[in-house]
Amino acid sequence: MAMVATANPFAQQLRQWRAMRRISQLDLAIAAETSQRYLSFLEQGRSHPGRTMVVRLSESLGLSLRERNSLLLAAGYAPAFPESALDAPELGPVRHALDTILTGHLPYPAVVTRPYGVLVAANTAFEMLTEGSAPELLEAPVNVLRLALHPDGLARRVLNLPEWGRHITDSLRNRANRSPDPDLNELITEFESYLPQADPGPHHLGFAVPLRLSCPKGELRLITTLTSFATATDITLAELHLEAFLPADQVTADYLRERFTAG
Repeated sequence: MAMVATANPFAQQLRQWRAMRRISQLDLAIAAETSQRYLSFLEQGRSHPGRTMVVRLSESLGLSLRERNSLLLAAGYAPAFPESALDAPELGPVRHALDTILTGHLPYPAVVTRPYGVLVAANTAFEMLTEGSAPELLEAPVNVLRLALHPDGLARRVLNLPEWGRHITDSLRNRANRSPDPDLNELITEFESYLPQADPGPHHLGFAVPLRLSCPKGELRLITTLTSFATATDITLAELHLEAFLPADQVTADYLRERFTAG
């Protein structure tokens, strides 16, 4: 009588990740430098991978450090990547570097966030984006995405909220599609409930548009850059993002410089 392999956590995770990445067994096998037959055995739970193979599969699937640790654990191996507290001594040089970057970006706003918009640090120019926001939105831990989209936050001053807000929620939804997380799905549902219906029109080029913000002197236009630590080997550091705002026109640049000088 033929033996039927029972499912195991590693086999289940491997199948799920490959399905979510929409990659065939053959393509993943080639990327991980193994055979499709062996990969099939792994997904059926008929073979057990070596640690090196788990690492290669994780890299080929483009998993985050946290997700790689999870796959290693499912295969029975110790995690490969540490997760340090942000105030741990070993991250001291990183914190100093981030503070230097935030200060150096003045007079323009910049923030450092954890996953899903949790604020870690900000420079003094960020206050320009929090003015007039409800106090409860500024209580720690601050979620900068909620602050941006909530009707009692920055959203009341955003002139192109339907388009700019959808740019944020679409980005989060893309992340959720790649790495499902119930908590993220809840945030997306919440954030989308704040947004009015967008009407792109015939000349729509996508929701990645400058932030148009009202201020006492008229309209400001800001663009953003998002930086992550792609070569980090610590989960905490790898999950940090630096978002820096830049003026999209001379009027905005002059206003931010004048505001910084006056402050």
